[in-house]
Amino acid sequence: MSADHGAEHTLRIAEDPADLEACFAVRKEVFVREQGVDEAIEYDEYDAVAVHVLAVRADGVPLGTGRLLTGAAAVAKTGVDASVGSLGRLAVSREARGLGIGAALVRAIEDAARARGLAAVDLHAQTQALGFYERLGYEAYGPEFPDAGIPHRSMRRAL
Repeated sequence: MSADHGAEHTLRIAEDPADLEACFAVRKEVFVREQGVDEAIEYDEYDAVAVHVLAVRADGVPLGTGRLLTGAAAVAKTGVDASVGSLGRLAVSREARGLGIGAALVRAIEDAARARGLAAVDLHAQTQALGFYERLGYEAYGPEFPDAGIPHRSMRRAL
């Protein structure tokens, strides 16, 4: 998948080691440095089996990332059934916020989920990001819970 969303950036599935490193660099910037998430829990065993999506600037600078878990990994991560994918680790660099990159990443991850025959996508949203996901058609369910010391809610969108 290589979708051009305007001249400023491109989205693609991260399939080579350099793209995966770019995804991890954005996550480190956003989650570890900005939000104080312990680096030891930011990267997990699911990274090896996830579909990673990367947004890059025209000059190759990584701007954002997100991942999709499917099958047994999604079930283990979210407790849902195998027809539901798990969107996670959505991160957009500070310089790229407000440009629509987060929404484009979510839509690209949903496209990847549809291509794999999934019926819905679940995610664990930081409570401060609920409005962002609601605007993209996600509905919150269940109680608030802490993840890495940050309040979250479960959300789902049928595909």
